Amino acid sequence: MGVELTRQYTEYRAMEDQEEVEEGVSITDWDLVYHVRDALLSVKTGDRSSYHQLVGVLHHRDRSAPDKVALLLTSLKALSGAVSYINDDDHVSLLQSIFGMSMWNCVPDVMDALLELIICLAASNGKYVDLCLDMLVNNFMPPMDSDMLRHPRGQAKKDQVLPRVHTGLEVIVDLVPLAALKLSTTVVQKRPMFFRKDFNMDRLKCRMEIYLKNMLMLEGGAIREFVGNSMLVEVVNMMLELDVAIGWDELLRDDPSKGIFTMELEDEEEEADDDGQANDGELPSTLTLRNLGKNVTADLLDSLMIQFLEHLEACADKKRLSEVFETLLSSFMATILNTYKSKFSQFTIFYACALDPENCGVKFAQTLADLFISTCNPPVTRMSAVAYLSSYLARGKFLSAAFVMNMLKRLVDWCLRYCEEQDSGMNPKAHQVFYSACQGIMYVLCFHMKSIMNVPTLKSQLLLMPIEPILKHKLGPLEVCLPSIVNEFLRQAKAAHLFTISKAFIFEDLLESDLSRDFGGLERLDMFFPFDPCLLKKCDRGFIRPNFIYWNHVKTTYDDDDEDSSDEDIADDFGVLNEENFMEEGMARSYDQDIDLDEFDYVMNKMSITPKNTSGFHFGGERMPSKLRPSTSPESL
Repeated sequence: MGVELTRQYTEYRAMEDQEEVEEGVSITDWDLVYHVRDALLSVKTGDRSSYHQLVGVLHHRDRSAPDKVALLLTSLKALSGAVSYINDDDHVSLLQSIFGMSMWNCVPDVMDALLELIICLAASNGKYVDLCLDMLVNNFMPPMDSDMLRHPRGQAKKDQVLPRVHTGLEVIVDLVPLAALKLSTTVVQKRPMFFRKDFNMDRLKCRMEIYLKNMLMLEGGAIREFVGNSMLVEVVNMMLELDVAIGWDELLRDDPSKGIFTMELEDEEEEADDDGQANDGELPSTLTLRNLGKNVTADLLDSLMIQFLEHLEACADKKRLSEVFETLLSSFMATILNTYKSKFSQFTIFYACALDPENCGVKFAQTLADLFISTCNPPVTRMSAVAYLSSYLARGKFLSAAFVMNMLKRLVDWCLRYCEEQDSGMNPKAHQVFYSACQGIMYVLCFHMKSIMNVPTLKSQLLLMPIEPILKHKLGPLEVCLPSIVNEFLRQAKAAHLFTISKAFIFEDLLESDLSRDFGGLERLDMFFPFDPCLLKKCDRGFIRPNFIYWNHVKTTYDDDDEDSSDEDIADDFGVLNEENFMEEGMARSYDQDIDLDEFDYVMNKMSITPKNTSGFHFGGERMPSKLRPSTSPESL
């Protein structure tokens, strides 16, 4: 039968504009269909020779010979016309052959014929819909043993395959609307998993990247109404899965002698980058960043996040970011918010807010504030919410000072009400939600007090806020919150004449204290600053950095003070006993929006929750920070 089909198809193509071929027989598409139909029907009579020949055609591996291609194309077209004669009882091997084919191994004409057959099968019998969807989703990626994506030929083939795959999915969902639910499930189930020890990492990286591309194509395509939300949720899950897998045990060492605003500079020799060249103009390869750069998981997450952030930009250009943001926010609330090992995934929603501050940016902050204030939520959720809120308000360059003040007022008002309801004294574990809010208020003001005081109306609002009675309450928030944040806040408050404090607080300028560890709980939410600088280099450079406030760029209220004023004077005024060198000289530098961002690569991690050790590195003749902690809690390290 295979020889006959080849002969007929060759003659048909050569003489398709003529009515007769050399034998004088008119050959039409229906003639080819009849041949295939007879082969399918002959199985019931026990004659399987023609059927086996047909199945053999679909199994041909050599697709380069013209006669093989012609035979395969003819067979696929004929099967599309005879699809009603296919059944899963008599033609199991045929169906297995069809659904096992890969478009990545076909020429465009064969791709089209195969796609037509898949669509016909889905439309002819509901029992084939799932198999058709499986087959098309399998074609999101090349065959498992293929490396074509690592070569230019594979990239060209991708541009041929993916549009056809998504066209097929859209047609099937249009013909069978219930297929949309199955499609979402299939895409989630077939997502390549990163944690496969037996798989080539470069190949796996390519497969995960192209799979994400397909998921985003579904989210932004013609059937997004049916599958868009589920694709967004799974994309976030995919990135979070990689995020929490990035280990830091060997990268970081705690040094409790340094506060989060302190950046210890080292006198090491200039360090070369991985290529042996000096890092002129490059991001500083601190111990953390350099090790992270060699982390294959972090590298993959960096690439995936870039794809997703580009997709968010495309959504913004098409005026549908608000629609996408609703799902993104819901996914954040359900997964990222309470995942204290999350270090990078949260920057997806940060960037969405940066693209639309007036809508997405405002809604994100308000949602976090609502979560925190609601007593229906468990303490860990409320503490996470206020940690995200304060970090977001501190770091978002796109947020106005007026909006920051409005959100601070909500926190201050809640804290005041809480104080009025309490008769007990200091208890870090019992009042951990309260201490989280107090620390968040001080943290935000460390970044924004100067800008607020420069606007008369906002200055008046700040001076009228009941911050002093909250901090002087017998619950003792200044003794429980992180000493480094308290110290910086008090220093700025003194310079701004915000209020005076007479009570003595005796503690060293430590990153943390026993009391802060108590209120932070197992998750160490007292040290959770989720929007600390992003350590994914490409993602940060291309998207996050232009929208991000770094501590080194902040102008503080004490910038205008006499430079001869000593830290001891500040400590005496507040009754605070600090260690020598309470604040590094030049820690607060003016923040200029027009600054060349690349000139400040070395300060991207200036404000970090990481204590620094003494094993720093020296780059480009400049003294560089020695250590940076990711935005996570110690238990995740």
